[in-house]
Amino acid sequence: MRQLHAVIVFLLITVNVFSQKIITTLQPVPVSTDSVSHWEKKNNIGFSISEILFVNWNAGGTSSISGLLKTKFNRNYTNENTKWANELIMRYGLNKQDGIELRKTEDAFQFSSTFGYRENEDSNWYHSAKFNLNTQFTNGYQYPNKEVAVSGFFAPAYSFLGVGAEYASEKKDRLFYFSPFTSKVTYVGNQRLADKGAFGVPKAIYDADGNLVHHSKRVKSELGTLITAYYKKQIAKNINFENRLSMYSDYINKYGNVDIDYEMVLDLVVNQYVKTNIGVHLVYDDDIKAKEDINGSQVTVGPKMQLKQVLGVGMTYTF
Repeated sequence: MRQLHAVIVFLLITVNVFSQKIITTLQPVPVSTDSVSHWEKKNNIGFSISEILFVNWNAGGTSSISGLLKTKFNRNYTNENTKWANELIMRYGLNKQDGIELRKTEDAFQFSSTFGYRENEDSNWYHSAKFNLNTQFTNGYQYPNKEVAVSGFFAPAYSFLGVGAEYASEKKDRLFYFSPFTSKVTYVGNQRLADKGAFGVPKAIYDADGNLVHHSKRVKSELGTLITAYYKKQIAKNINFENRLSMYSDYINKYGNVDIDYEMVLDLVVNQYVKTNIGVHLVYDDDIKAKEDINGSQVTVGPKMQLKQVLGVGMTYTF
């Protein structure tokens, strides 16, 4: 009887210990989770090409081929009432026509960075600081003259730095920025262009015989009002409408004379990778003087509205 009692006690102890091990094994194991990143990134690379070929074409024509490379990179930080938006846009295009040398059709480097803080999460208005830098990569020419460049890398380059207020919709498809105090700096890295007073910098000083006395400064500084706006809307399925507007007026030099930079792009999306776009770019800057061909010679006239229209079909890749 005592042996039977001892066996029962042993079995109860064994079952109890084994059950505790099972329960311990079935308990969930803590899993470490990564913290949520406040950064959002988006990369877009596109390439479009157009070609026309004539062989024994009775109506005549010039064979040509054009290519355009476009990139856009966004890095945005959002954390409660703080946001920091960064965008880099680069474009470069070339055209080759039969019997004509290779020519540039597009050249742009645009970087913008905006830091904003709002009082509460219910508000779409931010106290903001904005920085913009615009320039190009290679020399530009007044074709057919390819001997003397009329522009180049950092000739010109425009930088804007200021503080103001920005309205940003929740989807970031509508942006409006107003700054009463923005510094605009124009850089002309090419001394020859600077001496001619290109892009608004002061001209070089010459004596009565036309000899150079003092080179021009290659930097021009201004302080004024800056207004920028961005609007994007899907007007139909696979059709997106995008607008960018910038207006600047200098307090010291002709306040009220507004420099305008407006760009409109209509994207028609065929599928994930193929896209057609129609673009219009308008620029008016009082410091940029137009040139006209009068009696076979180039004559500098007053500022004029600049217009560029683009139609392209190509491949895009977003990641």
